[in-house]
Amino acid sequence: MEIRSDEIISVIKQQIKKYENKAKMTDIGTITSVGDGIATIYGLDDCMTGELLEAPGGVLAMAMNLEENAVGAVLFGYNENIKEGCLIKRTNKIVSVPVGEALLGRVVNGLGVPIDGKGKIEASEYRNIESVAPGIIDRQPVRQPLQTGIKAVDVMIPIGKGQRELIIGDRQTGKSSIAIDTIINQKDKNVICIYVAIGQKQSTIAEIVKTLEDNDAMKYTIIVASTASDLTPLQYIAPYTGCSMGEYFMYQGKDVLCVYDDLSKHAVAYRALSLLLKRPPGREAYPGDIFYLHSRLLERATKLSDKLGAGSLTALPIVETQAGDVSDYIPTNIISITDGQIFLESELFYSGVRPAINPGISVSRVGGNAQIKAIKKMAGSLKLAYSQYMELQAFAQFSSDLDKDTKLQLEKGKRIVEILKQPKNSPMKIEHQVVIIYLAVNNFLLDIDINKICDFQYDFINYINNNYKQIFESISNTGDLTKETENLLIESIEKFKKLFL
Repeated sequence: MEIRSDEIISVIKQQIKKYENKAKMTDIGTITSVGDGIATIYGLDDCMTGELLEAPGGVLAMAMNLEENAVGAVLFGYNENIKEGCLIKRTNKIVSVPVGEALLGRVVNGLGVPIDGKGKIEASEYRNIESVAPGIIDRQPVRQPLQTGIKAVDVMIPIGKGQRELIIGDRQTGKSSIAIDTIINQKDKNVICIYVAIGQKQSTIAEIVKTLEDNDAMKYTIIVASTASDLTPLQYIAPYTGCSMGEYFMYQGKDVLCVYDDLSKHAVAYRALSLLLKRPPGREAYPGDIFYLHSRLLERATKLSDKLGAGSLTALPIVETQAGDVSDYIPTNIISITDGQIFLESELFYSGVRPAINPGISVSRVGGNAQIKAIKKMAGSLKLAYSQYMELQAFAQFSSDLDKDTKLQLEKGKRIVEILKQPKNSPMKIEHQVVIIYLAVNNFLLDIDINKICDFQYDFINYINNNYKQIFESISNTGDLTKETENLLIESIEKFKKLFL
């Protein structure tokens, strides 16, 4: 083999031309102590709060405490090589997560890493998990309804696009079911849904994924899952991750629904982190900034002004109470941040009223602004009749001899309770709700046996679909129950009742 010196010389000359004598500077610190997912680092003088750090073995960490001589960081992973004396380096980036269309239909962890076994996510963009909430000028009032498909909610406690409505109640009272039904009801409504599961069992999350897939809802949904087995820092950042993913779509002018399930577990995770970071404890050992923890998250939910594209982010935070105590620390904090609450009661749940919504404590501070005209006309009458029934029910137990009006109110109330019952994972279209509520409010159900109310309402919807389809079309197109449509509806009720009875 012949060695040609001119070729070797030309290659060396090219290499010399390309050679750049630039030194790469990296800020490196030393871990002085590590344990319980917390690392204390010496030497990162210019570190930023919330900055992403890289520990040995590719494990990521986030700087949370900036002290005079040390940095307190939380670790997002575990590696046996991370010990005292190890080097940890800055990335000069704030913690950010992938955002965009590629995430739809996927299950990711708190850092946006897929955990559903469907391969890598090719994200077009990244977004910081923490961002400043839009200012007052950048917002507009909540006016558009975001229908849940649940009669009791859409009629009595309406939710609007850009609202923050708290779902609160004891464990096992159907809080998550309301959120899941709302997600299922957004099918074909151009609403992107994000479900954030904080500290839940993996089996529960798998069940939710299956429910959404069975109802063809996963195609417009992202699930951010931080399970009970995940490290506390991942549980802490999960809701901010979900919110950032939602904000990406909101700033594109789209409507987004974000469910945080649940924020009481999130507060517990933050308390654990704060105590490990040696931050001073306050009431119930929660740190002093526990209110700010949730206010900076929920204030990011809004309806943007037309100038910014009129996108919206609706938040449905969930909070668990102990023995129905809404005056506890975390529930009162979140009630004061949100625009209303849906209160679920154990007694109602166990007596068979499901969803177990107590309309007395439940409230929506947006009210009729987030309802179509047809529902708004009947909502007041329904809520009044329901409240009177709840009062009279307690009174009726002590009196055997009731007057005619009281008996009528009790019979009407019983039927209202029956029509507001709804099986889970079966949201109802708004035009169907209008027709059913009309029956109850205008006393058309008084001659129907209480045990047949459920069959009556579904048979009646089918009857209208087959014989008076124009009623549903009119309500759907106009959002109102016009005089002509109302006359047609009364005619259909009279004809159907003859058939049914």
